Amino acid sequence: MAPAGAQGLVLQRHGHRGKAVLKFGLDDVAYLRSESGAAALQAVAGYAFAEATRVADIAAVRARFGERALVLVETTLLRRRSTAKLAGLCDVSTWLFTDEALQQATAGPVAKHRASRLAGRVVHDVTCSIGTELAALRAVAPRAVGSDIDPVRLAMAQHNLGNAVDLCRADALHPVTRDTAVVVDPSRRDSGRRRFDPRNYRPPLDQLLDVYRDRDLVVKCSPGIDFDRLQFDGEVEVTSYDGSVREACLWSAGLAESGVRRRASILDRCEQITDAEPDDCPVRPAGRWIIDPDGAVVRAGLVRHYGARHGLWQLDSQIAYLSGDQLPFGHRGFEVLEQLPFSKKRLRHALAARDCGPLEILVRGVDLDPDALRRRLRLGGSQPLSVVVTRIGSGSAGSATAFVCRASR
Repeated sequence: MAPAGAQGLVLQRHGHRGKAVLKFGLDDVAYLRSESGAAALQAVAGYAFAEATRVADIAAVRARFGERALVLVETTLLRRRSTAKLAGLCDVSTWLFTDEALQQATAGPVAKHRASRLAGRVVHDVTCSIGTELAALRAVAPRAVGSDIDPVRLAMAQHNLGNAVDLCRADALHPVTRDTAVVVDPSRRDSGRRRFDPRNYRPPLDQLLDVYRDRDLVVKCSPGIDFDRLQFDGEVEVTSYDGSVREACLWSAGLAESGVRRRASILDRCEQITDAEPDDCPVRPAGRWIIDPDGAVVRAGLVRHYGARHGLWQLDSQIAYLSGDQLPFGHRGFEVLEQLPFSKKRLRHALAARDCGPLEILVRGVDLDPDALRRRLRLGGSQPLSVVVTRIGSGSAGSATAFVCRASR
């Protein structure tokens, strides 16, 4: 509960995992931007807020700063969380955040990658929030403009970015600039819960595409949506970083590479692959290695293109696993030790015979819970192994197959 008399501060029960979330007001932002607020934040930064000391630390801050304690503690914790996520973007140690804005903010390397594709253009971020995208854009754009409908986030962006960009309050569905490339990051969360239907984004994706249909447009969206159902004439880019898919991005025709409709960008390996490349990837039995393509490749529908580039083949035309006799340089793979029709009993005997203990389980095309299977196998050995379980063949000819493997790393 907020302290009595707190101005513009509401502590609500978050709908996601029951987490308590602070709602900042404009007066909270004004205080945090003031000299007294900055001094208070510097003092609060000295508290650990570790599991063992959190209650005592918060009590100490409350005793010292009264009704401002909650915004001070929340800002301090959000700054600490932001350090890893926004690494490489800029110094965010003095930034202001809301919990939801930080959750939605683009990871630093991903924001820099998108900005690199807009280098040299005048850009308007029409959902600028706390300024993450603008921090990346201002380094490469001759001019960057930001707007948002939320006055609190806009005030935070002003603090975070200073005078480096022009900011104004505006609704993204009512354009206030001309002749700019427009960047949009519609909200995909509601009190912490993800929105999976693009029509439920804020602003809705279909309305955004209609309003800016004659403009150069970049829209960040969920990588899980069905891109084939979008009425979008441009490029869909799916980006991964640090081993996981981070986002999809829609690039209008004026910003897309000629002839490209799908792109996977794997930032860890500085690798990109598009549907303009060959996709002659045959289907064959497993070779020495099984490769699970990066999630960006799978989400972008470029498994065959990826296989053709690296001299691999598919185990099944409908399954994303690839195989080859050589492991592409820098890629993780699974060396096949044994192949067998899948059954829990057969698999347990095969793994026990190899003294298997720690077990990594990968599954595609089979209704199987890896954690439940691992528990049922009851392995007590010492050797770390991997199992790839997949369906090979379709209809009555299809069957679940298990590959006992050793991971390359």
